[in-house]
Amino acid sequence: MPVDELRLEAELHEVRDRIRMFELDRREFLRLCTGGLLVSLVSGGALLEAQESGRRFGGHALPQEVSAWIHIDADGKVTVFTGKVEIGQNIRTSLAQSVAEELRAPFDSITMVMGDTDLVPWDAGTFGSRTTPTMGPQLRTMAMNAREMLVEAAAERWKADPAKLVAEDGKVTNPATRVSLAYGEITRGEKLTRTVVGDPALTPATEWKVAGTAEPKVNGRQFVTGVHTYPSDVVRPGMLFGKVVRPAGYHATLVSVDTSAAEKIPGVQVVRDGDFIGVVADDVWTAEQAAMKVNAQWKVPPQISNAELFAELKKGAGDDGQSEIPAALANAEVKLEQTYTVAYIAHAPLEPRAAVAEWTDGKLTVWTGTQRPFGVKDDLVRAFRLSPEQVRVLMPDMGSGYGGKHTGECAVEAARLAKAAGKPVKLIWTREEEFTWAYFRPAGVMEIRAGVQKDGTLVAWEHHNYNSGPSGVGTPYKIANPVTRYHEWKDAPLAQGSYRGLAATANHFARETAMDELAQAVGMDPLAFRLKNLDDARLRAVFVTAAERFGWGKEKSTATRGFGIAGGTEKGGYTAACAEVEIGANKTVHVRRLVQAWESGAVVNPDGLRNQVMGAMVQALGGVLFEQIEFANGKVTNAHFADYRVPRFKDTPQIEVILIDRKDLPSAGAGETGIVAVAPAVGNAIFSATGERLREMPMARERS
Repeated sequence: MPVDELRLEAELHEVRDRIRMFELDRREFLRLCTGGLLVSLVSGGALLEAQESGRRFGGHALPQEVSAWIHIDADGKVTVFTGKVEIGQNIRTSLAQSVAEELRAPFDSITMVMGDTDLVPWDAGTFGSRTTPTMGPQLRTMAMNAREMLVEAAAERWKADPAKLVAEDGKVTNPATRVSLAYGEITRGEKLTRTVVGDPALTPATEWKVAGTAEPKVNGRQFVTGVHTYPSDVVRPGMLFGKVVRPAGYHATLVSVDTSAAEKIPGVQVVRDGDFIGVVADDVWTAEQAAMKVNAQWKVPPQISNAELFAELKKGAGDDGQSEIPAALANAEVKLEQTYTVAYIAHAPLEPRAAVAEWTDGKLTVWTGTQRPFGVKDDLVRAFRLSPEQVRVLMPDMGSGYGGKHTGECAVEAARLAKAAGKPVKLIWTREEEFTWAYFRPAGVMEIRAGVQKDGTLVAWEHHNYNSGPSGVGTPYKIANPVTRYHEWKDAPLAQGSYRGLAATANHFARETAMDELAQAVGMDPLAFRLKNLDDARLRAVFVTAAERFGWGKEKSTATRGFGIAGGTEKGGYTAACAEVEIGANKTVHVRRLVQAWESGAVVNPDGLRNQVMGAMVQALGGVLFEQIEFANGKVTNAHFADYRVPRFKDTPQIEVILIDRKDLPSAGAGETGIVAVAPAVGNAIFSATGERLREMPMARERS
């Protein structure tokens, strides 16, 4: 399959993975995928594409009017509206920088309104590292048009040539007369009514003054001092607290229920709607006690455990196992055929799912933590058979999501309880509920067959992914007619969906481990082997940069100390990582040092970008070494942090991130790709020390 077609297929699969629980039929799904790949910014030919894709994307066309995106008050304060949400990636800061840059306004004059479905333009959601490459240009385009309007209005007032006026620092100045008008004086708080057409010439990155700088995080002080209100902190007048009675296991059916004991507790109301059973009370403790007193009997069908997972996974995906490149393999002097696996893992966000629902005069308002406010709104519209005008969703900055908060189940549950109670209801999932009833990063099996000549030239490549997904499955290495396939498991035992990086982590782990195995087989240095088979200049650059900073090749591995390297490209970002590991007694593994080079085009905020990449690297260590959902007979058996190991301070290595700022290239997103190179780099380092090749994640399961 040609590379462009493969990438398109992967993107379509990715969108489907992200909307797995949207309850759309296949025709609507195809419309959704088609639209989602086209929407980028509103200008010129792209404007027509965005309009058309908007109609295919559930009938939501992007507004063309500047006023839908930007408003300038009479006091010069600038309000920017976007459906993207802040979940820790710092886009409130970087998007505000982009607007300030094009508007020529002070950075601190910008206020971002994000994820309020009553106020902002419709948006598919915050995922896929799409905010910077799509919403960034969108807002820059609107800001530039707003600036032009302001200059033209000032020129009209002064009867001057607009081309001779200067917009800077929130005002328009006539250099000839030295007279200035502040933006607020020009707009007087009125709407910016221009409809955007044409292809605007945005400010090149080489001329950026606000964008491209390390602006501190907007509202950062509120976060570190505890002032910020998260979804779980929202309080409404007369609010009650809810709890849901959960099934005894996956795919359970309700046999009988007795709620009499719960109903005897003062102030408790039991809510029953089919198999949905919940309680509300004046405080959380009482609601918990009432939920425990509901005597529900469930029938749970027999189900597999994680011990049987991978055998069932490949069987369920359906494949005859025959190679599709027999001739190429036959001509290879050295052959490789290996299987790699990744386990189910949880998102483990700092803040579990939370929602506050309030019904007022027939309108439903929900405050909740979600990456898709408009998607949750659609869930509520369907669940309660309301018109879109009757539902409002607001998203206070939440305590992380990592792709795990796309769905609106908590919001729907809270709304059910609030409707029955006749008062606002807050519902916060427990950690056990989050570990059990949220969806997981898919488990996967990756099979690679490859062939190489003794001089290190790749001549055959076949990569099959079973279940975890197609993201990152294509190889960046030069090889004639590579075969890559994704095989979907349609009856997976656990709910599965988006996770930071999607399947790119699994596919990079398999590919970069296989590349190391091939390098060893022909007696080549792992970096030299990669560079020999790599034409992509951007990927070569991050490999070389990471290796130079790490000091690759200057020290030899020992039985207790090993070095590894890996890299790749995904979502428009390019990354390479070098890892140093220490092997302790009983083969314990400690990652001592990680160096990662990163390139994603022009850098909007270097500190924010470095934080994103560093955070991804630390998160990656969990999946590399410890994290694994254990389950049997329809139940998760390690649904607490006491049993589910995530990286701790003692696990954090010395980390260095080197940013390559390509001001000649468009800015790409950075939320996901920073995670993909860590696993193979660590695995390769373990091999260099021990001679033992680990082909499964997690690699060092432990309980300590």
